[in-house]
Amino acid sequence: MSEVDYGLHRKVEQVTGLVSRLSEQVSSVSGQVSTVEAAQHQARTELQELRDEFQAFVRSARLTANVQRAETRVGVIEDRVDHEFGHHKTVRRTAVGMLQAFDLGLVSEDTVRTVGDQLMIQTPRYWLAPALVALASWSADDRTLCERAVDEAFRRSPDRTSLFFALVLRRQGRREGAVRWLRHYLLAQDPAALGREFAVILESIAQGAFGAAGRDLLSRTLAAWRDQLMDSRESQAKQITRWRAELDGLQQPSAQGEFPRLAVLSPQWPQLDMLLGKARSQQVLLDKYQAIMAREFQPSERLEDAVDDILDRLVSEYDDEELPLRRDLAFNKAVIDHDGDLDSARRAADADSASYEETLDYLTVQTTAALNPTAIGTSPATQRLAVAACHEWFQQAHAQFTRDYRAAVPPDVQAHFATAHTVGAYTFQLPPWYGSFTQPLPDLERSLGAHWDQHMAPFIAALAYPTAKKVLPLALALAGILLIVGGVNIGAAIGIAVVVGAVWGLVIHNGMQAARRNQDSARALLEQAKLESLHQLRAASAELTDWFERFRAADAVEVQCRELIKSLTTGAHGSSPFEGRTVEKEDAPS
Repeated sequence: MSEVDYGLHRKVEQVTGLVSRLSEQVSSVSGQVSTVEAAQHQARTELQELRDEFQAFVRSARLTANVQRAETRVGVIEDRVDHEFGHHKTVRRTAVGMLQAFDLGLVSEDTVRTVGDQLMIQTPRYWLAPALVALASWSADDRTLCERAVDEAFRRSPDRTSLFFALVLRRQGRREGAVRWLRHYLLAQDPAALGREFAVILESIAQGAFGAAGRDLLSRTLAAWRDQLMDSRESQAKQITRWRAELDGLQQPSAQGEFPRLAVLSPQWPQLDMLLGKARSQQVLLDKYQAIMAREFQPSERLEDAVDDILDRLVSEYDDEELPLRRDLAFNKAVIDHDGDLDSARRAADADSASYEETLDYLTVQTTAALNPTAIGTSPATQRLAVAACHEWFQQAHAQFTRDYRAAVPPDVQAHFATAHTVGAYTFQLPPWYGSFTQPLPDLERSLGAHWDQHMAPFIAALAYPTAKKVLPLALALAGILLIVGGVNIGAAIGIAVVVGAVWGLVIHNGMQAARRNQDSARALLEQAKLESLHQLRAASAELTDWFERFRAADAVEVQCRELIKSLTTGAHGSSPFEGRTVEKEDAPS
């Protein structure tokens, strides 16, 4: 072999080695790019998880701190209440006990007076202490002291004092005196600003505590108050709003588990879910108020027992001076009960806000007794009467509630597809597709399938091997070899060109085979994704049909709810349970 041939042979080998190494480097770079993309994706995922964990930790720490602060405040407030108003509890426990002791003759009048004097000293501002002193001096026939004690009790709280003596006299069988005290109490009231003790009046109606004469007086007075306040649209709107809030609060939990495909694919799902929850609340409403109105209530066999219960409610009411502390205490206890969630605690505290209001209008008292009787300390019997009395607001709120959710049913429910799939080192992003379920399902399937085909084709075509780009450098390289080396030795130039072309052609061939495999894999993957999306579309369509059926079934209960509310106007539920028993001899009209 000549030196020229040997040199050309060495150069061919060098070129071949360079081509081989270049191919390896290209493959290595491609693999590194895929590795980097995977690492970036993993890093983003880990950062997102770290962010979520940190936010969860911050929230947990904030809630824990809220609970700890609330526990500290509860202790401080309870200590303050006990220090400033602790003696009130003693007076409250003494009041009904003193009356019962009078009945049994277990306590002498001197002992009662002594106890009353002690309570006056311990509670210089509490209305019940002088009321007990007046009661003791009345039993001892000490007119002067009795009048002084009554005046002092009136100065401290005329409303509660009037009711207290009315109930005490009624308990002792002094019907005429009890009604006079009751009339005195009612004449002094402003129906737009009633004291919190007025709930006792509602309880007295339910229990029949004042007999026939008292019932007539209360009926006339309350009817006049109602007519007076019903002239105010603002007052009525306020009650309707409260009843509407009651209905909204009965909304049932999310039904996402029943409609998994529809929940994922439909942009209207949050609205559909809310509407189904509201429609299902009709059954909850029906069950709740049927139970309230059908609840059996047995009045006390002895009127004295009923009056004792009402007296106990009256004297156990917080004094107005306690209310700010009690309100703050209730909120902090709600924070603890709701694990530090301030918003939930505030909503819970607001729901019982009537417990801590100094004055309420008569209509609000009725609504509170119907919706939240524990807030003002009334019984189930009173709640039943209050629900019947509030039937107009109940009816309007229910009509609004039903009308609003029916009107909110979307006329067009859509499906939305926009998915992403990783194919090797590439990502296929399906552009958003929207279809309306108002169209026939076959049309939607064709539209979605065409959407996939339209965007799959260019993506798969882009994965093809760039033959033109790869062949052009080869042609230039061969031309260069023939021109440069051919000027020296044409035979050697042809040999080198053949070797380079063969090696480079092999690289191109392998690249084309790999590209075809990528295309086939991408086509199979995307075809499977397309088929899956069509299955999801069919499932969502079927679930939407089920949704409408369940919505209509739940909404149909509205008729029964409407009939129940309408029945409240007939008076079938509006009578007190005590009216069915025999009227006592002392209650008979003279």
